Amino acid sequence: MGDNQVRERPGGVMRAAGPAFDLVTSKLMRPLVRPGTVCRRPLIERLTNGDARRIVSVVAPAGYGKTTLLSQWAERNGQAFAWVSVDEGDNDPKVLLTYIAEALDAVEPVGERVFDALASAASSVPGSVVPRLGHAFSSMTSPVVLVLDDVHMLHNRQCQAALSVLADHVPAGSRLVLSGRADPPVRLSRMRAEGTLLEIGPSDLSLSAGEAAALLRNAGMALNDDVVAELHRRTEGWPAGLYLAALGLKEGGSLGGTAVSFSGDDLFISDYVESEFLARIPQRQRAFLTRTAVLERMCGPLCETVLDLPGSTATLAELARSNMLLVPLDRRREWYRYHHLFRDMLLAELHRLEPGLVPLLRRRAAGWCLQNALPEEALEYSIAAGDVDTAARVLGKLWLPAYQQGHVTTIQRWLQWLEDQGGIQGQAMTAVGVGCMFAIIGRPVEAERWADAVDRWQHGDAAWPSDPTAEAWAAVLRAVLCQHGAEQMRADADEAVSRFAAENISAPAAVFLQGLARVLCGDPEGGDASFEDAVSIGQRAGAPEVLAEALGERSLVAMARGHWSRAEGLAGQAGAVLRRAGTEDALVCAVQARAALHRGDVLAARQQLVSAQRARHRLTYAQPHMAVQARIELTRVHLALADLAGARTLLREIDEVLGRRPGLGTLAGEAQELRAQLAGQRGVSPPGASALTDAELRLLPLLATHLTFGELGEELFISRNTVKTEASSIYRKLGSSTRGQAVARARELGLLEG
Repeated sequence: MGDNQVRERPGGVMRAAGPAFDLVTSKLMRPLVRPGTVCRRPLIERLTNGDARRIVSVVAPAGYGKTTLLSQWAERNGQAFAWVSVDEGDNDPKVLLTYIAEALDAVEPVGERVFDALASAASSVPGSVVPRLGHAFSSMTSPVVLVLDDVHMLHNRQCQAALSVLADHVPAGSRLVLSGRADPPVRLSRMRAEGTLLEIGPSDLSLSAGEAAALLRNAGMALNDDVVAELHRRTEGWPAGLYLAALGLKEGGSLGGTAVSFSGDDLFISDYVESEFLARIPQRQRAFLTRTAVLERMCGPLCETVLDLPGSTATLAELARSNMLLVPLDRRREWYRYHHLFRDMLLAELHRLEPGLVPLLRRRAAGWCLQNALPEEALEYSIAAGDVDTAARVLGKLWLPAYQQGHVTTIQRWLQWLEDQGGIQGQAMTAVGVGCMFAIIGRPVEAERWADAVDRWQHGDAAWPSDPTAEAWAAVLRAVLCQHGAEQMRADADEAVSRFAAENISAPAAVFLQGLARVLCGDPEGGDASFEDAVSIGQRAGAPEVLAEALGERSLVAMARGHWSRAEGLAGQAGAVLRRAGTEDALVCAVQARAALHRGDVLAARQQLVSAQRARHRLTYAQPHMAVQARIELTRVHLALADLAGARTLLREIDEVLGRRPGLGTLAGEAQELRAQLAGQRGVSPPGASALTDAELRLLPLLATHLTFGELGEELFISRNTVKTEASSIYRKLGSSTRGQAVARARELGLLEG
């Protein structure tokens, strides 16, 4: 599928083949080359024929025609182009990489494994998503030019790290083009030294005198050669400056009025725009331009709502025909955006003349987006408008689907803003749900912080809403964290099940926790009955993680009874559920390892141990029961394989969790039995890959990036020295002496993908 063939569905968004994730179609569309645009033939020939370096950097200030050049290249080149227009919302690695995957998939299928990793909330970006996407990119048989436009908008370090690694996977004959206002976040020095980087900068993009004359002529300006030469001199060939000067002259300005020195490095020319352009156009048109500048993208109906002005659709169409620095975003010419530089100027003018109007316009935009099934855009407009109530209401509906799509970074940004505005306290469901989310992804500090806040609000805040569903989920959160022992966990889980039943809500997680609490309290039969109910509800509710874990728990109960045939069947069902979901779970891996070992399949057992290592670090004291239980079952397998170093590592982690959550019922006794068993073992087992700690397993995928130890420390909230110590331990256990060797060895062992 070529660059113009993007699969669409109603509403202007795209449904990917793999992830349940709506994408803005226009971000994947190559911008059209406008009629009358000056052809940059020498640069196009350089890109097409004269240079085949695989990384292309196009860096210049706003208004230098970066996007125009790349669009012309795509139009005149027979090669397939995959295009992503980057914006602020892409500062979430899974959002950015989903757009890149879709862009490449439109040229040649990248495979379901890529989309499985992108759609999974549990998958690691450096550990799964980037390796799979990088492999798919490097394996493409059709040459492709992947363009990431406005890449300077990426300030999220995970996004930058992912992009840097992706640059290492450009296949022969293909190109990766990074266009923006600042140097792209890749290893430029190394690429220059290797001769793999082609750089195009402001001096290359500046118009020649002949090109300047053509631009002015195409803008309808009949100027003599001396005037053209003077404008070219003053603008130094800056395309946007020339175009703005032409617009000013076209509206009745004089050459003397253009005495301001245009430069791509100097964007403070709003005075010129006001005096020489905006002041000369009709007031209605001027108001339209400045007020619609609050919009990230616009269509006629949206403009009419925001301006409260019938006829805005016709005005937008008129502006589009007049070539007024308006960029079409689709082939039907329904959606547009302003050129970034022009929009900056218009916004500055709006803030100067009508500052009090800006929040109102953005609130209207949010309302229109809500009515037209664009909730994320509505939330962003509400945030920009400072509309706390609307933002809180929309966030309450958005956080769960965003989490299910793995967009934790985006959720955190939304939450931080709402917290900073004091708008989260009354949002019971959001607070409870986010606490559960952080517990599941292994972020105990955040999970406990939200749980404490929920507890304070429930019992000490008169403003806490009467919401039975939120009360039920609050009980789930308490059961998940299990801060006060197994008996209290059982009470919390029973409360949750009762409250959900009263509201006629099917919640497999609550029933699962009820079963787990019963097992911890010494009632495996009662626990198995609850697990059976959780399986039934999970199948109907489409909750694969809960379904798989409930099947795994039933398998463990069967093992304890000696019913190994039944146990192996349940373990196989649990594994199949997770494979279909494209995710991994340490407990299920442990159960499958024990089943494999019982039937004598040592190789399969070892493979499951490796899979468990990839997922184990997510099980923290935020889910202490699951964290300890999974490690106990894994320890049994390591001991059966005479892997004492691996067993000791797991027991140390068990002790760490039990130190924080000492009241985990029967698990404490099981851990003590394993300690005694390990103490009776003789011989020395040198620590190898199986002895990697959860902290080291958390660091390992990040070693495959190009981040420095200091940057890795910032990502993991630990010191550089701690990173260095953990990295050295990883090297030793993997039998390596360098970071690169350790990553390669981890890939050989299956600890890392790629």
